[in-house]
Amino acid sequence: MSFPAPKSFGPKGEAEPQNCFARWPVGSAPAEPMAAILDLLRQGERFLVCSHTRPDGDAVGSMLAMGMLLEQMGKQADLVAADRVPAVYRSLPGAEKIRWVLRVRGIYDAVILLECDSVERSRVRGLEPYFHINIDHHATGRNFGHLNWIDRDAASVGEMVHRLVKAAGATVTPEMARCLYTTVLTDTGGFCYGGIRASTFEFARELAVAGADPVAIARDIYFATPESKLRLLGAALSTLQHEGKLAWLWVTHADMLHARAVEEDCEGIVNYAISIAGVEAAAFLRELPEGRIRLSLRSKGKIDVAALAAGLGGGGHENAAGVTLDGPLERATAEILAALKAGVDGTRD
Repeated sequence: MSFPAPKSFGPKGEAEPQNCFARWPVGSAPAEPMAAILDLLRQGERFLVCSHTRPDGDAVGSMLAMGMLLEQMGKQADLVAADRVPAVYRSLPGAEKIRWVLRVRGIYDAVILLECDSVERSRVRGLEPYFHINIDHHATGRNFGHLNWIDRDAASVGEMVHRLVKAAGATVTPEMARCLYTTVLTDTGGFCYGGIRASTFEFARELAVAGADPVAIARDIYFATPESKLRLLGAALSTLQHEGKLAWLWVTHADMLHARAVEEDCEGIVNYAISIAGVEAAAFLRELPEGRIRLSLRSKGKIDVAALAAGLGGGGHENAAGVTLDGPLERATAEILAALKAGVDGTRD
């Protein structure tokens, strides 16, 4: 299936900064962020919603749910992403509303950035002049926006959007519930990653009551694997290395071409390495066309891979993070293994 090339979004001409909420300078983190955000949403009329490049389930589901909230509030919501929505999430209600763009132009009261640690993380050009509302739950989240809400205890950004929905008095429709359930299911690795609390399951329960079908959603995400991903997985597993508490595996760009794989086919491959008994940390390395190496890191809890990734220019969660390093593959492998071994040596048995 072919896809159209990304295009610029909105009317012609450069966007004019519409910072009508000037009382919030860059870096603001109020004691009651939900109330502050809802106040701005009620004041404004037109909002741009986006998330990070290579959107995952939390990014897609939370964007869609935020768009639904804004529509219920009588606002105009434009949803954009620098990369196309992965095939596994295209069946979510309203997924076709997320437009694949390179640059935005137009008049907006604010840009709502979900799951980003910077404006640059979105890779959508033209966002800089706008007022930024930053909503994030990553351990490496930063107060880069004008108005910032970072909750590192939230299982997903979708959980935070759900709180906004309830605080606004809006309705969690079955369609919204499906999108929000996708955020928590995928960002917890099927309720396997650390950081899960009783409130995580209460959140999932509320969504099921509101109309989300947990079995159908899990089936759509975990039992609809394209053949290209299985072929790529085979190539990756053939490289699997295991040393003490560490495991790692990789694919080359040639492997990607041979399997006819795409970006989204790499998602979850690292989990096969972290699933080995006795392994505490794992890495999956993918060679990019230009020769750089993209890493996915996982931990069972004793090693903070978010801190490790942040030290190398990446970020994420304590148990799931990512970073891109300079190649070649052998050099990047040696660098990440040295960092992981230092982490392992600092843990207790």
